[in-house]
Amino acid sequence: MSRKQSVSEGKAGEPGEPGGNGEPGAPDNTGKAVLRSFVPLIVDAGIPIASYYVLKDGFGFSTVAALGWSSVVPALRTVWELVASRRVNGLALLILVVNVVGLAMTAVAGDARLMMAKDSAVSSTIGIVILLSVRTERPLMTAGLKPWVTKGSAAGDAAWDRLLAESAVFRRAERRFSVIWGTALLTECVLKVVGAYTLPVDTMVWLGTVMTVVAILAAMFLAGGSCADPMEKMVAAEAGRAAEPEPAGPAAGAAEAEPVGAGS
Repeated sequence: MSRKQSVSEGKAGEPGEPGGNGEPGAPDNTGKAVLRSFVPLIVDAGIPIASYYVLKDGFGFSTVAALGWSSVVPALRTVWELVASRRVNGLALLILVVNVVGLAMTAVAGDARLMMAKDSAVSSTIGIVILLSVRTERPLMTAGLKPWVTKGSAAGDAAWDRLLAESAVFRRAERRFSVIWGTALLTECVLKVVGAYTLPVDTMVWLGTVMTVVAILAAMFLAGGSCADPMEKMVAAEAGRAAEPEPAGPAAGAAEAEPVGAGS
Protein backbone atom coordinates (compact mmCIF):
# COMPACT_ATOMS: atom_id res chain seq x y z
CA MET A 1 0.00 0.00 0.00
CA SER A 2 2.81 2.15 -1.28
CA ARG A 3 0.66 3.88 -0.78
CA LYS A 4 -1.86 6.40 0.70
CA GLN A 5 -5.06 8.09 -0.79
CA SER A 6 -7.56 10.95 -0.48
CA VAL A 7 -11.18 11.22 -1.61
CA SER A 8 -13.46 14.16 -2.09
CA GLU A 9 -16.11 14.88 0.50
CA GLY A 10 -19.75 14.33 -0.25
CA LYS A 11 -21.75 12.00 -2.45
CA ALA A 12 -21.89 12.44 -6.18
CA GLY A 13 -25.32 12.83 -7.68
CA GLU A 14 -26.79 10.90 -10.55
CA PRO A 15 -25.93 11.96 -14.12
CA GLY A 16 -27.77 15.13 -14.93
CA GLU A 17 -28.40 16.09 -11.28
CA PRO A 18 -26.75 19.14 -9.73
CA GLY A 19 -23.38 18.16 -8.34
CA GLY A 20 -23.26 14.90 -10.28
CA ASN A 21 -20.73 13.91 -12.81
CA GLY A 22 -23.32 14.23 -15.53
CA GLU A 23 -24.03 17.91 -14.84
CA PRO A 24 -23.18 20.02 -17.88
CA GLY A 25 -19.98 21.93 -17.29
CA ALA A 26 -19.26 20.15 -13.98
CA PRO A 27 -15.67 18.96 -13.71
CA ASP A 28 -15.16 15.21 -13.47
CA ASN A 29 -12.35 14.59 -10.99
CA THR A 30 -12.41 10.80 -11.29
CA GLY A 31 -9.65 10.72 -13.89
CA LYS A 32 -7.49 13.12 -11.91
CA ALA A 33 -7.93 11.03 -8.75
CA VAL A 34 -6.87 7.89 -10.63
CA LEU A 35 -3.80 9.65 -12.01
CA ARG A 36 -2.85 10.95 -8.55
CA SER A 37 -3.07 7.42 -7.16
CA PHE A 38 -0.45 6.29 -9.70
CA VAL A 39 2.04 9.07 -8.92
CA PRO A 40 3.73 7.24 -5.98
CA LEU A 41 4.07 4.08 -8.09
CA ILE A 42 5.61 6.01 -11.00
CA VAL A 43 8.03 7.95 -8.77
CA ASP A 44 8.97 5.08 -6.44
CA ALA A 45 9.17 2.34 -9.09
CA GLY A 46 9.17 3.65 -12.66
CA ILE A 47 11.75 6.42 -12.28
CA PRO A 48 14.28 4.32 -10.30
CA ILE A 49 14.12 1.53 -12.90
CA ALA A 50 14.52 3.93 -15.81
CA SER A 51 17.31 5.89 -14.11
CA TYR A 52 19.20 2.69 -13.28
CA TYR A 53 19.40 1.60 -16.91
CA VAL A 54 20.07 5.14 -18.16
CA LEU A 55 22.92 5.65 -15.68
CA LYS A 56 24.39 2.18 -16.20
CA ASP A 57 24.01 1.72 -19.95
CA GLY A 58 23.81 5.32 -21.10
CA PHE A 59 26.38 7.05 -18.88
CA GLY A 60 28.60 4.10 -18.01
CA PHE A 61 27.97 4.15 -14.25
CA SER A 62 28.92 1.02 -12.36
CA THR A 63 26.10 -1.24 -11.22
CA VAL A 64 26.63 -0.16 -7.60
CA ALA A 65 26.62 3.57 -8.44
CA ALA A 66 23.54 3.23 -10.67
CA LEU A 67 21.65 1.41 -7.93
CA GLY A 68 22.60 4.06 -5.39
CA TRP A 69 21.70 7.12 -7.46
CA SER A 70 18.43 5.59 -8.70
CA SER A 71 17.13 5.46 -5.11
CA VAL A 72 17.50 9.21 -4.54
CA VAL A 73 14.23 10.26 -6.21
CA PRO A 74 11.91 8.19 -3.93
CA ALA A 75 13.66 9.63 -0.88
CA LEU A 76 13.21 13.19 -2.17
CA ARG A 77 9.52 12.53 -2.86
CA THR A 78 8.97 11.43 0.73
CA VAL A 79 10.69 14.56 2.01
CA TRP A 80 8.53 16.71 -0.24
CA GLU A 81 5.32 15.04 1.01
CA LEU A 82 6.29 15.69 4.63
CA VAL A 83 7.12 19.33 3.90
CA ALA A 84 4.03 19.94 1.75
CA SER A 85 1.60 18.39 4.27
CA ARG A 86 3.16 20.35 7.14
CA ARG A 87 2.35 17.55 9.54
CA VAL A 88 4.15 14.44 10.72
CA ASN A 89 2.79 11.25 9.19
CA GLY A 90 4.18 8.22 11.02
CA LEU A 91 4.32 5.98 7.96
CA ALA A 92 5.82 8.66 5.69
CA LEU A 93 8.42 9.46 8.33
CA LEU A 94 9.30 5.78 8.65
CA ILE A 95 9.72 5.47 4.87
CA LEU A 96 11.96 8.54 4.87
CA VAL A 97 14.17 7.10 7.61
CA VAL A 98 14.42 3.80 5.71
CA ASN A 99 15.41 5.61 2.51
CA VAL A 100 18.03 7.73 4.29
CA VAL A 101 19.52 4.68 6.01
CA GLY A 102 19.53 2.87 2.68
CA LEU A 103 21.34 5.72 0.95
CA ALA A 104 23.89 5.91 3.78
CA MET A 105 24.54 2.18 3.53
CA THR A 106 24.91 2.51 -0.23
CA ALA A 107 28.03 4.60 0.35
CA VAL A 108 29.77 1.73 2.12
CA ALA A 109 28.39 -1.22 0.15
CA GLY A 110 30.65 -2.27 -2.67
CA ASP A 111 28.72 -5.27 -3.95
CA ALA A 112 25.61 -4.92 -6.13
CA ARG A 113 23.92 -8.02 -4.71
CA LEU A 114 24.64 -6.86 -1.18
CA MET A 115 23.12 -3.48 -2.04
CA MET A 116 19.92 -5.06 -3.34
CA ALA A 117 19.69 -7.37 -0.35
CA LYS A 118 20.41 -4.41 1.91
CA ASP A 119 17.58 -2.39 0.35
CA SER A 120 15.15 -5.25 0.90
CA ALA A 121 16.36 -5.88 4.45
CA VAL A 122 16.08 -2.21 5.39
CA SER A 123 12.69 -1.93 3.69
CA SER A 124 11.45 -4.92 5.67
CA THR A 125 11.65 -2.60 8.67
CA ILE A 126 8.50 -0.94 7.34
CA GLY A 127 6.56 -4.21 7.39
CA ILE A 128 7.87 -5.12 10.84
CA VAL A 129 7.02 -1.72 12.34
CA ILE A 130 3.53 -1.84 10.81
CA LEU A 131 2.98 -5.25 12.42
CA LEU A 132 4.27 -4.02 15.78
CA SER A 133 2.04 -0.95 15.60
CA VAL A 134 -1.02 -3.22 15.62
CA ARG A 135 -0.53 -3.57 19.38
CA THR A 136 -0.76 0.21 19.85
CA GLU A 137 -3.83 2.43 19.95
CA ARG A 138 -3.21 3.69 16.40
CA PRO A 139 -1.83 1.21 13.86
CA LEU A 140 0.37 2.87 11.24
CA MET A 141 -1.86 2.05 8.26
CA THR A 142 -4.80 3.82 9.90
CA ALA A 143 -3.45 7.16 8.62
CA GLY A 144 -4.27 6.10 5.07
CA LEU A 145 -7.31 3.97 5.92
CA LYS A 146 -9.41 6.54 7.80
CA PRO A 147 -9.74 9.19 5.03
CA TRP A 148 -10.68 6.45 2.58
CA VAL A 149 -13.37 5.00 4.86
CA THR A 150 -14.83 8.28 6.14
CA LYS A 151 -14.61 10.11 2.77
CA GLY A 152 -13.03 12.99 4.70
CA SER A 153 -16.41 14.22 5.96
CA ALA A 154 -17.03 15.52 9.49
CA ALA A 155 -19.95 13.11 9.92
CA GLY A 156 -17.77 10.21 8.79
CA ASP A 157 -14.94 11.19 11.14
CA ALA A 158 -17.38 11.42 14.06
CA ALA A 159 -18.89 8.02 13.19
CA TRP A 160 -15.36 6.53 12.98
CA ASP A 161 -14.51 7.83 16.46
CA ARG A 162 -17.74 6.45 17.95
CA LEU A 163 -17.25 3.03 16.35
CA LEU A 164 -13.61 2.92 17.44
CA ALA A 165 -14.70 3.53 21.03
CA GLU A 166 -17.75 1.26 21.07
CA SER A 167 -17.33 -1.53 18.48
CA ALA A 168 -14.90 -4.41 19.00
CA VAL A 169 -15.64 -5.63 15.45
CA PHE A 170 -14.60 -2.24 14.05
CA ARG A 171 -11.37 -2.19 16.07
CA ARG A 172 -10.47 -5.71 14.92
CA ALA A 173 -10.99 -4.70 11.29
CA GLU A 174 -8.77 -1.63 11.77
CA ARG A 175 -5.96 -3.77 13.17
CA ARG A 176 -6.42 -6.54 10.60
CA PHE A 177 -5.91 -3.94 7.85
CA SER A 178 -2.41 -3.17 9.16
CA VAL A 179 -1.66 -6.88 9.71
CA ILE A 180 -2.41 -7.65 6.05
CA TRP A 181 -0.28 -4.77 4.76
CA GLY A 182 2.61 -5.49 7.12
CA THR A 183 2.61 -9.19 6.20
CA ALA A 184 2.49 -8.44 2.47
CA LEU A 185 5.40 -6.00 2.65
CA LEU A 186 7.49 -8.30 4.82
CA THR A 187 6.90 -11.25 2.49
CA GLU A 188 7.87 -9.11 -0.50
CA CYS A 189 11.14 -8.14 1.17
CA VAL A 190 12.04 -11.75 1.95
CA LEU A 191 11.44 -12.79 -1.67
CA LYS A 192 13.56 -9.89 -2.93
CA VAL A 193 16.47 -10.84 -0.66
CA VAL A 194 16.34 -14.40 -2.02
CA GLY A 195 16.19 -13.06 -5.58
CA ALA A 196 19.11 -10.70 -5.00
CA TYR A 197 21.43 -13.67 -4.43
CA THR A 198 19.96 -16.14 -6.92
CA LEU A 199 19.14 -14.01 -10.00
CA PRO A 200 21.15 -11.62 -12.20
CA VAL A 201 21.25 -8.04 -10.93
CA ASP A 202 19.75 -6.60 -14.13
CA THR A 203 16.86 -9.04 -13.81
CA MET A 204 16.19 -8.17 -10.17
CA VAL A 205 16.09 -4.43 -10.93
CA TRP A 206 12.78 -4.87 -12.80
CA LEU A 207 11.63 -8.10 -11.16
CA GLY A 208 11.94 -6.50 -7.72
CA THR A 209 9.50 -3.81 -8.85
CA VAL A 210 7.12 -6.46 -10.16
CA MET A 211 7.24 -8.12 -6.74
CA THR A 212 6.45 -4.80 -5.09
CA VAL A 213 3.48 -4.15 -7.38
CA VAL A 214 2.12 -7.66 -6.83
CA ALA A 215 2.48 -7.28 -3.06
CA ILE A 216 0.65 -3.94 -3.12
CA LEU A 217 -2.18 -5.26 -5.31
CA ALA A 218 -2.55 -8.36 -3.13
CA ALA A 219 -2.66 -6.25 0.04
CA MET A 220 -5.19 -3.87 -1.53
CA PHE A 221 -7.44 -6.74 -2.57
CA LEU A 222 -7.28 -8.64 0.72
CA ALA A 223 -7.37 -5.64 3.06
CA GLY A 224 -10.02 -3.86 0.99
CA GLY A 225 -12.44 -6.77 0.89
CA SER A 226 -12.02 -7.95 4.47
CA CYS A 227 -11.44 -4.62 6.25
CA ALA A 228 -11.94 -1.37 4.37
CA ASP A 229 -15.25 -2.22 2.69
CA PRO A 230 -16.97 -3.52 5.86
CA MET A 231 -15.63 -0.56 7.85
CA GLU A 232 -16.92 1.87 5.22
CA LYS A 233 -20.40 0.34 5.48
CA MET A 234 -20.30 0.50 9.27
CA VAL A 235 -19.25 4.15 9.18
CA ALA A 236 -21.99 5.02 6.67
CA ALA A 237 -24.62 3.24 8.78
CA GLU A 238 -23.43 4.93 11.97
CA ALA A 239 -23.36 8.36 10.33
CA GLY A 240 -26.88 7.80 8.98
CA ARG A 241 -28.14 6.69 12.37
CA ALA A 242 -26.66 9.78 14.05
CA ALA A 243 -28.26 12.05 11.44
CA GLU A 244 -31.77 10.71 12.07
CA PRO A 245 -33.97 13.07 14.14
CA GLU A 246 -34.69 11.85 17.62
CA PRO A 247 -38.33 10.74 18.14
CA ALA A 248 -40.49 13.06 20.22
CA GLY A 249 -41.05 12.07 23.82
CA PRO A 250 -44.37 10.69 25.16
CA ALA A 251 -45.36 14.03 26.67
CA ALA A 252 -44.80 15.87 23.42
CA GLY A 253 -46.74 13.23 21.53
CA ALA A 254 -49.66 13.50 23.93
CA ALA A 255 -49.72 17.26 23.64
CA GLU A 256 -49.74 17.03 19.85
CA ALA A 257 -52.57 14.51 19.94
CA GLU A 258 -54.75 16.54 22.35
CA PRO A 259 -57.61 18.26 20.49
CA VAL A 260 -57.56 22.03 20.37
CA GLY A 261 -59.61 23.44 23.20
CA ALA A 262 -59.59 20.25 25.24
CA GLY A 263 -59.76 20.82 28.95
CA SER A 264 -61.33 24.25 28.66
